[in-house]
Order: sequence, then C-alpha cells, then structure tokens
Amino acid sequence: MKYKHTVSILVVSVILLSAWASVIGIFSNTGNGTYEIKSFRGETVQIYGSGLYGNDSVSVVAQGKAQDIVTVVLAIPLLLLSLYLSVKGSLKGRLLLTGTLGYFLYTYISYVFLWMYNSMFLVYVILMSMSFFALTLSMLSFDIDNLCHAFNKKLPVKFLGGFQIFFAAALCLLWLGKIIPSLIERNVPAGLEHYTTLVIQGLDLGFIVPIALLSGILLIKRKPFGYLLTSVIIMKGFTMGAALTAMIIGQYIAGVKMSMIEIIMFPAFSLVIFYCMILLLKNIENVEN
Repeated sequence: MKYKHTVSILVVSVILLSAWASVIGIFSNTGNGTYEIKSFRGETVQIYGSGLYGNDSVSVVAQGKAQDIVTVVLAIPLLLLSLYLSVKGSLKGRLLLTGTLGYFLYTYISYVFLWMYNSMFLVYVILMSMSFFALTLSMLSFDIDNLCHAFNKKLPVKFLGGFQIFFAAALCLLWLGKIIPSLIERNVPAGLEHYTTLVIQGLDLGFIVPIALLSGILLIKRKPFGYLLTSVIIMKGFTMGAALTAMIIGQYIAGVKMSMIEIIMFPAFSLVIFYCMILLLKNIENVEN
C-alpha cells in the first residue's frame, strides 16, 4: 500500500488528539451554568455557560457533547481497528479506514467553523488538517481501475446506488426547506441563534449531497471510482449516522425543540446505512489492491 507509513502516523495522531479533545469536551464543567443573551438579531439565546463549550448555545452543546461521546465510544475504536486491519493488508480494513477518516474530517471541519472560539481551537485545526491529508493519501493508495474486481458480482449496486441518490435528494430538500423560506422572507433561518452562518448545511449541500449523488450514479453504472466513493460515503455515513442519532437524543434530553422530520429522518437513514455497510463488507473479497 502506497503511503502506508505516512497514513499510519497521521491516523495515530488523529486518534490521540481526538480522544483528548473529546474527553475535555465531555467532562469540562467550570463556569456558572446556563444563562440567556440577546443576539445582535434580537433573538433570545440560551448559552451553556460551563466547560469548554461555555460560550455555545445549549442546543449546539447538546449535539457536540453527544458527538464527542460517539467519537470516543465508536469512531476512535473503529479507526484503530481499521488501521490494524489495513496494516495487515486487509482491503476491507483499508476501505473502512478511508470512510472513518471521512467522519473525522467532517467532524473537525464543523468544530473549526461552527463552535465559538475555545482553548481547543488549534487542536481542531490540526485534526481537520491531519484527517484531510490522511483521507487524501488513503484514497490515492487504491488502484482504482482494479478496485471493482475486489467486489462480488452479486453486490446490489442498484440498491446501494439508489439509496445514495435518494439520500442526497432528501438531505438537499431538508436543508433547502430550512434555507429558502428565510431567503424569501428576508430573515434568518430558525435555530441560527448567535452563530454567523449555517455551517452544517453548507457542508452537506456543498460536499455530501453532490458526492453521494455522483457516487450513486457511478456505482449503478459499475464505474471503478463509484466503488471507492460508495465505500467512503457508506463507512463515513455509519459513524456520522450514529453521531446524528446521539445528537437528537442529546437535544431531547436538553429540552431543545426539533423538527419532526429531522427526528425521524436521521435515525431511519442511520439504520439503512448500517444495513448498506453490512452488504458492502460482505461483498468485498480480500484481494491485493
């Protein structure tokens, strides 16, 4: 595998730094607790007031702490396992590693640009950078033209590709349904609170939607690059789906109002993505690539 040593160093660094950042995010609690502010738009916002995320809103902290827990409990062990399998020469391990790195890249892009500035800012920047380069090098290491031969001919490409296209369309409609009314009415979207812009929606509409759409189309056509993109999207989707489900639970516990569509949609998609991941892994043959 090309770049094996460099990717291994980057992945181990991501594991150590993300564990540190997540544990501090979960357990830090210094401060006076929740209080209210008026944003410059005149909106009343509940600020968490404690710990690392003390300047963030209650709703965002509920999501962030839930994601930190998923990172420690699921994503880091999965990254460690996939690195071990990858070093042993397992193709499944390499694909799982690449997809899991997608989770870390997405997570720390959102932490860099969404969270209010805190003492872990530089750690988030380093994690974002290392995840990006580890993911890029990992993807470049595959022999794309031969990768499709590592998948069983019985792989249900129409189902997997169709789901990705459907997911891209549903996610696009969900976020446009939040954004377009505010543009028409010339106000800000509900839930923006004291933040400056819609970071998650921007990431999803700018990257996740087009990648999932392209991946689905290429897989249905059995194009080589479609197999790699599908593996990345589904592996990343599994960990991200778990994080989103945990975020919904965290917001519910914190008493944050949520859209019924989001409450139903994300856990449902998480279950389907988990099933897709099992299908994908079962149909990968451990050949040299």
